[in-house]
Amino acid sequence: MKHQRKTQLFQFLDLLPHRWGFALYHKLQQLADKKTLPQKIKPAERTFQTARDLCETHQVPLEGGTLIEIGSGWLPILPYFFLTEGKVGEVHSYDLNEHYQKKAVAALNDFFSTRFPNQFPKVYSTRYPLASGLVYHPKTNLVDAVLPEASLVFSRFVLEHVRPEDIQAMHQKFAKELPSGSHLLHFISPSDHRAHSDPTLSLQDFLQYSEAEWNRIQTKFDYHNRLRLPQYLSIFEACGLEIVFVSHDNPEPGSKRHQQFSALDIHPDFQHFTEKELTAGSIVVLLKT
Repeated sequence: MKHQRKTQLFQFLDLLPHRWGFALYHKLQQLADKKTLPQKIKPAERTFQTARDLCETHQVPLEGGTLIEIGSGWLPILPYFFLTEGKVGEVHSYDLNEHYQKKAVAALNDFFSTRFPNQFPKVYSTRYPLASGLVYHPKTNLVDAVLPEASLVFSRFVLEHVRPEDIQAMHQKFAKELPSGSHLLHFISPSDHRAHSDPTLSLQDFLQYSEAEWNRIQTKFDYHNRLRLPQYLSIFEACGLEIVFVSHDNPEPGSKRHQQFSALDIHPDFQHFTEKELTAGSIVVLLKT
């Protein structure tokens, strides 16, 4: 679906009463989802492997520990990798919404129990058949929650969909309430997500718009804060967190993605950033309380 049609659809859903809008959104997402389970698992596994390597390099303990996931998403793939290969004791997963589907979770259980027959935890019966060790907190604002004493907080492609003031509030909470020496690991995709399904768009296309213009385009279903790398780092530092590690990529000079960026008329709101800061993508940040 081209980005214009997708935007129009989300704007229509946004006009409906909250309950109806989200019900239709769920149904449409299920109908549009053409990926097989292995296709969903493979990129999450790469994220886990990167996370495990970073934790090993920076001496972040995993085995037997308690973890917090920001944003549960549609399936507990990353928590399952932490529980099996990472051998963590517990993962508490928080989400403002409730996207899990019983049938999809059951299929994921079958996959993991087959691949990790001696490591995959027993499944317990609740609203969803979740593996023991995964504690699901749907429809929960993490800022208002009573947090477990976690050694690691992690997120995968979530923070770009959170309002800046809420990012600051949750990290202030982490800095205040988590044990000293706890770590936070974020995988951030700061690109214009419309370009992921429409290659004619630049990954930085949304940087052409003022805040008011962009807010007329996006909705609660596809919200993107457009924060650039220095802005994320400034928020983390302002909350008193130590930046342990940062990595990102940039488009190769002369590549199609670089040419698309160069053709943009960047809005004055973003013109004080360097090209490298504007195009920084696939951000990985490790923080410490």
